[in-house]
Amino acid sequence: YAPWCPACQQIEPTWESFAKESEHLDITVGKVDITQEPGLSGRFFVTTLPTIYHANDGVFRRYRGSRTLEDLQGYVLERKWEAVEPVAGWKSPSSIMMHGMAGLFHLSGWIRQIHNYLTGTLGIHVWGSYAIFILATLLLGLFLGL
Repeated sequence: YAPWCPACQQIEPTWESFAKESEHLDITVGKVDITQEPGLSGRFFVTTLPTIYHANDGVFRRYRGSRTLEDLQGYVLERKWEAVEPVAGWKSPSSIMMHGMAGLFHLSGWIRQIHNYLTGTLGIHVWGSYAIFILATLLLGLFLGL
């Protein structure tokens, strides 16, 4: 979820109720703020918000059902998740490819922080920051090419 997302704000009371009932369902319910954890949004290939996953024994399934408390509970209690096809191996959050995707999301956040530091703290013009990144990319490419 993301705090600014209207759909996430709409489901939040239901999700909190579902989390309170989780002990009775013998499950663990959690939520992740993708603005604070961008690597996880890359690892889970989050393209829409909110995105709900069911994980059991290292097998991930994306929940696409109704978002009422009764339907969420029924998904678990009636084991409806067994009829849902697991996320493909290469797209599984535990796969090497999705670890790499998470790394790219972390790298983009790091680049954004450097850009904000250059423009905000040091007062370099935006185009100057872009020029620094272009130069760094070229030099890194030359160095790796050697």
